[in-house]
Amino acid sequence: MVLKMLGAVVNTLLPSSYYVHAAVSILAIVVVHAFAQGRTTTRERDMHARVVLVTGGFTPLGLTLIQSLAQRGAHVIALSPKPIDHPEVVILTELLRSTTKNDHIYAEECDVYSSASVRSFCTRFISGKDTRLDTIVFAHGYQPIGSLLAPDDPEELATRRRASSLATFLIITLLLPVLLVAPVERDIRIINVVNPFYAAASLAYSITEVVSPTAPLFKQEGRRSLETIIFMRHLQRVLDALPSGGQVPKTDKTTVHVVSDKVQKSNIVAVSVCPGISRGDTIAILLKASGTQAQRSILGTVIYFIAQPLLRLLTKSQTATVQSILHVLFLPTPFKSVHTSTATTSTENDPEEVLKAGALYRECAVAPVRIPTAGGTPLGEEQKGAMPDDRELGGVHLGQSVWESFEVALKEWEKTVPASDKEAASDDAPSVDTHTGP
Repeated sequence: MVLKMLGAVVNTLLPSSYYVHAAVSILAIVVVHAFAQGRTTTRERDMHARVVLVTGGFTPLGLTLIQSLAQRGAHVIALSPKPIDHPEVVILTELLRSTTKNDHIYAEECDVYSSASVRSFCTRFISGKDTRLDTIVFAHGYQPIGSLLAPDDPEELATRRRASSLATFLIITLLLPVLLVAPVERDIRIINVVNPFYAAASLAYSITEVVSPTAPLFKQEGRRSLETIIFMRHLQRVLDALPSGGQVPKTDKTTVHVVSDKVQKSNIVAVSVCPGISRGDTIAILLKASGTQAQRSILGTVIYFIAQPLLRLLTKSQTATVQSILHVLFLPTPFKSVHTSTATTSTENDPEEVLKAGALYRECAVAPVRIPTAGGTPLGEEQKGAMPDDRELGGVHLGQSVWESFEVALKEWEKTVPASDKEAASDDAPSVDTHTGP
C-alpha cells in the first residue's frame, strides 16, 4: 500500500514521460559539479617532522590546509594578524590540535600588511632555538582584496594589494638565508598561492604600466597575482644560478636521480599555485559576505545565501580548493632521489611525474601563462655571469624587473612604518607559543 501511494505521488509530480529528461538533468548536474570541483591529487606524502609555515593560516583556505597537513604529521606554524592569545586564535588552534590528534600546531602573530610585524616575526623565528623550515606556503595572497559591492577606499585597497605582495617578498628575503644553510639533502619548497584573476592581466601585462586605483577590480587583482607568479619564477632562476658545488647532494650506488640534475640545481623549489574559485575565499569576499559584522554587506550576504545552490554547483568547496596545493607538496622534485629498485619499475612510456620548479600549477597540473617576453640573453646562449632567457613567464628580464620593482616598493613601504613600531619590532622577544621543533 505504501509503495503504491509513493508511486502515485511520484507519477503526479513527475510523469513517466519525463523520466528521461530528469535522468539527463541529474547526470548533467553531477558532471558539471565534478568538473567545477577540479582534479583531486593522486599523490600522498608522509609529512611527519616536516615544518610548514603558513601565512593566512586562519583563512578558510589556511585552516583547511593546516588540517590536511597536520593529519599527515606535519609541524605547522600558522601566522595570524591577531595576537596568539586572542580567543579566536586560541580556540581554532586547540580545535585543530584535537581533531587532527597533532599537538605540533602553533600560532604566531604576524600581520602581513605591516612590514614591522613581518620583520618582528622573522626576527623571532631566526633567533629561536630551532630554525628548521621545510615548506613555506604563502596562502594570504589567495583572497581577493576588494569587493564588487560597497567598495572601500580605492587608495587603501591599492596599498593593501601592494603590501600583500611585498610581505611575500620580505618574508622570503629575511628567511632565505636560513633555507640556504639547511642540509642540501633537505627537500625545501616555497609555495605562492594566487587567486585565479591572473589571467585578466597576462596578455596585456607591462611592468611600466601604472594601474590606477580606480581600475577594474579583476585587473588590479590579476596584476597582483601575476607579479608574484613572475617573481617566484625568477626566484627559482636565482636559486638555480647559485654555486652548485654545495647544492647537489651526493648519491650512492643504491640511488639514482629521477631526472638529470640539470633540470633543477637547488634543493629549494619555488612554485606558484592557483586553487581556482572557492565559495569561502573568493565569492564570499567579493560579495562581502564574510568577516566581522561591521565588515559584512547585508546585500552581499543575502545574495550569497540565495545563490548557494548555484555556488555549490559551480564553485569549489574548501576540500577541493587545497588539492592543487597538496599536489605540489606531495610531488617528488627533480632533485629527489629514489631507490634503484623503485626506479627500475618505471618505463620510458610511463615516466615519473616530478614537480616543475618555478611553474604555475592549477588543477594539479602545470598551467601555461603567456606573457610577452621582455627580451634578454637568447635561450642556450648564456653569457658569463648572466642567466639565459628561458622565455618562461616573460623571461629573465621581466623577472628581474619585477624583483627590482619589489625592492623599490619595499623601501617605500617601510618608510611608512612609525618609529615606535620599528623599535617594538626590534625589541620583540619570542612568543610563548614559539615552535620548538621536532
